[in-house]
This record gives sequence, structure tokens and C-alpha cells, in this order.
Amino acid sequence: MALKGNLRDFSTTQLLNLINLARKTGTLTIEADGTRSRLCFKEGRLIYATRDESGGHLATMLQQAGKISEEQARAIQKQVEIKSDKELGVLLINAGYVTQKDIVRSVKSYILNSVYPLFTWTEGTFRFEASVLPFEDHITIPINLENVIMEGSRRMQEWERLQDELPDLDIALKFADRPSARMRDINMTVEEWRVVSFINPHNTVRQIATANNMSEFQIRKIVYALLQAGLVELIQPEGATKPSASGKPPVAMRPPSVNRSVVEKIVGFFGGKR
Repeated sequence: MALKGNLRDFSTTQLLNLINLARKTGTLTIEADGTRSRLCFKEGRLIYATRDESGGHLATMLQQAGKISEEQARAIQKQVEIKSDKELGVLLINAGYVTQKDIVRSVKSYILNSVYPLFTWTEGTFRFEASVLPFEDHITIPINLENVIMEGSRRMQEWERLQDELPDLDIALKFADRPSARMRDINMTVEEWRVVSFINPHNTVRQIATANNMSEFQIRKIVYALLQAGLVELIQPEGATKPSASGKPPVAMRPPSVNRSVVEKIVGFFGGKR
């Protein structure tokens, strides 16, 4: 029988802690504002995760990790639609496109990047189905949940600070008239350069994030770093209208209210027989 509940009563951190302590096997599905995330566990270890059903293709993971180009990813997805991720991985290794280590690192990065945003959600529903695992064609990587929880909690604190510093993503950026540092003297990551390439008065921070397939956490962190370096300034976007609040993801940072009967039920479920 599946366990269902609400994140207002039991947070993602609490759920993962119980799954870890009880060494549960199964799939946790979390949904909010049209976004669905699936986390799969085996004996208390995270082995797979994805956000939205269409995003878990190996070619997408490799492209997001910078191992193949966007054009290569699209070509691979068109040509090998019937192949499983495991078959595709072997094909790419044999063809010399990537190594086994590239695949493991890319899949692990994708899994973790699918999980970490969930620590900031305070609204949404969850469902845990015991003994339900991902399809066999997916590549799974066993990951220690304790490390995931620790990093997720750290990011939660950093997220709160970044949200205070940059509360509105529907704002635009422009290069500072008198930058405190020269662009060529700054060591920036590939992701930071990608953001810089989209800076103009017409593009909002939210649009830049969407164009670069970045989460709100990632874009806030990069923009904050650029602001701190004195390279950019915040401005009102030219000709842009602010989207409705309903279009924002469920990340309002406030302590969830506690329903003790629900909490006891959840603790009892995870503390029961595996």
C-alpha cells in the first residue's frame, strides 16, 4: 500500500531521513504546480531520480554534463529512440564518444540535480510506493542518502540567503557602466559565461535560466556572484510584463505547520516492516 501525504506536514528532509534510517526500498513521487519528481531507493540508498518523465534520457544527462553537444544529444535521441539507456551507454562507449566514467558522473550529477531543488519545496504532495523501482533500462547509481541530506540542507540555507539577495527573477541585468573588475580578468565557469552571453535589457533572469536549463538555485547563485563582482547591475526589463504568481515554482520559504497525527502515521509506516 502506498503512503500519501503533504509537504506541509512532512518535509523532503524528514522523508529522506526516514527512508535512510529504515533502509526502505521503493519510489517516492513528489508533485507540485505541475512538476513531478521521482526518487528511487534500494535499501535506503538513492539509486535514481528524475524531474518530469521526459527528462531522464541518457543523451540529455550527457548533454547537461557537457560531455556531448546539444546537437549531438538531439541526433542521438532521434536515432536511438528504441534503445534503453544501458544499450545506448554501451554504444557511445564503443564509438568513443564518452567513457564509462563520463556516464557514471553524468548520471549521478543528473540524479542529484533532480533531488536538491526538492529540499526548498514547502508545498506539494508526496507518495511512497514500497518495493517499486525504476525500469530496468535505466542506469542506476547507488548514492549515500546521508550525504545527499547534508548537502541538501546546506543548499537550503544558501537558498534562503540567495532568495533574500535576489527575490525577483523577473528583473533584467545589464553590464555595469564602471565594473569593479575587468571581464577578462575574472575566472568564470562555463555556466557563468553562458549566463553572461544572454545579458541584455530585454532578457529577465528567469528567461536566462530557462534558456540555459538552469534551476532557480543555480541562476540565483550565478547572478549573485556577478553582482558581488561588480560586473552587472539589476534593471527593470524593457517591454516585459511580470508573470502571475501562479507561474512560480513552489519554493516559498516558511516553516511548515505540523499535523501530529500525519507525522505519527508516516513515522510508523517507515518504521515498520521493510
